[in-house]
Amino acid sequence: MEDILNSIILLANFVIVPGMTYGSQLALGALGVTLIYGILRFSNFAHGETMAFGTMITIMVTWFMQSVGISFGPLPTALLALPFGAAAAVAIVLFSDRVVYKYYREKKSNAVFFLIASIGIMFVMNGIVRFIIGPKEQRFADGERFIIKAREFKQMTGLSEGLTIKMTQGLTVVITIIVVYALFRFLQHSKMGRAMRAYSDNEDLALLSGINPEKVVKITWAIAAVLATIAGVLYGLDKSFKPFTYFQLLLPIFAAAIVGGVGNPIGAILGGFVIAFSEVTVTYAYKKFLKYLAPEGMEPDSLMQLLSTDYKFAVSFIILVVVLLVRPTGILKGRVLE
Repeated sequence: MEDILNSIILLANFVIVPGMTYGSQLALGALGVTLIYGILRFSNFAHGETMAFGTMITIMVTWFMQSVGISFGPLPTALLALPFGAAAAVAIVLFSDRVVYKYYREKKSNAVFFLIASIGIMFVMNGIVRFIIGPKEQRFADGERFIIKAREFKQMTGLSEGLTIKMTQGLTVVITIIVVYALFRFLQHSKMGRAMRAYSDNEDLALLSGINPEKVVKITWAIAAVLATIAGVLYGLDKSFKPFTYFQLLLPIFAAAIVGGVGNPIGAILGGFVIAFSEVTVTYAYKKFLKYLAPEGMEPDSLMQLLSTDYKFAVSFIILVVVLLVRPTGILKGRVLE
């Protein structure tokens, strides 16, 4: 029985807790992508760089707060700086919309023009972030590091394996639950939320109902930017901040949105966890886990790892391709990508 409990703790440390954390981060990112696609009708390839930009501003404000002695007790100071990063991200996406996307919207251009424009904005924003904060890895977490420590857990339970839960992991899950609840309350019960859903379902009918399309567009961009910043900051706190990493995150975020059903907010959340747990389970080395469960003398000698962590994004790509071929509408039947 003790071996089974040790194997469960081992799996919790390296699969369940990291999967929940990473899935929460992908879910928030995918929600932004799916809102833009569902309401504005195009795939925003600059979403990863929006995450990077908002996170960069948050980091810089965090550093300033730390330099003047402002802290958040056991919690990361970045949570105090997060509203500044979110406001900056909102400002830059609204500026991008006014300067670039509005022109194509007034011309009623095909979605491909918006997509190409978003790629251009992606490279511009990437250059801005690298120029301001540099391409190197940045760490900005402070406060308490752990909620549960392995040594304390071992002493309490007497097991060989100790459960470890970092403060950033716990915060990621809790903040994601709060943000998702607030977003769905807004979409379901507020006047603007209902206007956004109406605009998404039928643009022409929404206009006839007196809905202001420009206001819907601005609110959609603002919400997507806030979601992107929260996801980026939580990811940076949990791991570290590096501009190129946020460019790479675009693949699993899009995969999450498409797998769940692009344009479907619930699907984006579901897709985030599907992609996260797929990546974590495929790249985890099961050698030690199987040693606890295998009969004596039959323990594996190899790492029992299906895929190296260097290729974890390949998992997202494979799942994305399979879903597009087998079920283009995703698990919860969102819109088919145009």
